[in-house]
Amino acid sequence: MKAFVINRYKADLQAAEVAEPVVGDQDVLVRVEAAGLNQLDEKIRLGEFKQILPYVLPLVLGHDLAGTVLQVGTKVRGFKPGDEVFARPDKARIGTFAERVAVAEADLALKPATISMAEAGSLPLVALTAWQALVERGKVQRGQKVLIHAGAGGVGSLAIQLAKHLGATVATTASAANADFVRGLGADVVIDYRDEDFTRVLSGYDLALDSLGGPNLQKSLRILKPGGKAIGIAGPPDPAFARDLGLNPVLRFAITGMSRSIRSQARRLGVHYEFLFMHSSGAQLGHIARLVDDGVLRPVVGRVTPFAQTPEALQALGSGGLRGKAVVVNPPRNASATARPEAVGLHRSGERA
Repeated sequence: MKAFVINRYKADLQAAEVAEPVVGDQDVLVRVEAAGLNQLDEKIRLGEFKQILPYVLPLVLGHDLAGTVLQVGTKVRGFKPGDEVFARPDKARIGTFAERVAVAEADLALKPATISMAEAGSLPLVALTAWQALVERGKVQRGQKVLIHAGAGGVGSLAIQLAKHLGATVATTASAANADFVRGLGADVVIDYRDEDFTRVLSGYDLALDSLGGPNLQKSLRILKPGGKAIGIAGPPDPAFARDLGLNPVLRFAITGMSRSIRSQARRLGVHYEFLFMHSSGAQLGHIARLVDDGVLRPVVGRVTPFAQTPEALQALGSGGLRGKAVVVNPPRNASATARPEAVGLHRSGERA
C-alpha cells in the first residue's frame, strides 16, 4: 500500500510502498480517509524525540485518522466493517500517513456523526490533549480561571471551547487578527501577544495551558494563584513523564535535569508544573464525539490537502499562519468531498500554533 515515510532523521518525507498492516486479535483495520498533521510529526522527523521514542526506521508518520473500518480482529466487539471511526493510535503504532492502518480497539471511537471525515481527522490528537490537560490533569471546575496560549492554533481552539463548556473564565493569547475568532470560540479575555504582556493583564489563574515553552512558560507561572498549575505540552519533560515511559536511569536523570529549572521556579512561586505528552484513549474520544454532536465542540480546519501532497503539507505546517488544523484527505474513489468549506473555514491567519 502507499504511505509516506522517513528513511532517516532530518530527511524529507517520501512516498513509498509498504507492507499491509498486521491485524491482531484486538485490532481494527481502518481505511484512512483523513489524517491530521501535527507539529509532533515534524519533531519526530527532525529526530527531536529519538532518545525517548526509539522508532525503527523507515517510519510511517502520522498521528491522527478518520476513516472506515475494513476488518476487525477476532476479539473485537465494539466495531464492525463499514463503521466510520476516528483515532489517535498509540505512540508505538503511529503511521496514519498511509492508505490503511491497524489500530487497537481501545484507541478507537465512532466518528462524530455531524461532521465530515476531514473535520474528524483533525480532532484526535488536539482534542485528546485539551481533554487530558483540562479534565484529566487540570480537573477544571466551574468558576475557575484558565489561560490557554495560542488560542487560534490546533490545541488552543479546542481547549478554549472545552474550558468554556466546563464553566471556566477563559483567557487566551492571539494575534489582533484572530481576536474576534477566539472570542467566537468562547474566550472571555484576549491578549494580543505581539503588543501586550499577559503577565500585566492576568493574575489569580487556576490553570495555564502552555503550547510554546521557554520564556512563555516561565511567565505563565507568574499569573497563577497559589496552588495553581501550569501544564506544558511543548516541554520540558518532567520526571513523571520519564517514569511513565519506563526510561532507563540515565535518560530519567537527564530528563529530570531538563525540567529542574522550571520546577524550581514553580516551587518558589507556590505553584506546580507538569509536562503533558498526550496518550491514546478511545473512551475519551467517545466523550469528545458526543460533545461534537451536541454542538459543544466544533473542529477548526484551516487547510485541506490531497493525500498525495502530504510531504508538502507537512513542510507548510512549519510556516505557521494557520487557524486550527491542517488535514490531508484520501477519500474513496467516486466519493464526494470530505470537507465542507463553510464548516471548516479554509483560510490563513497570523496565528502561531
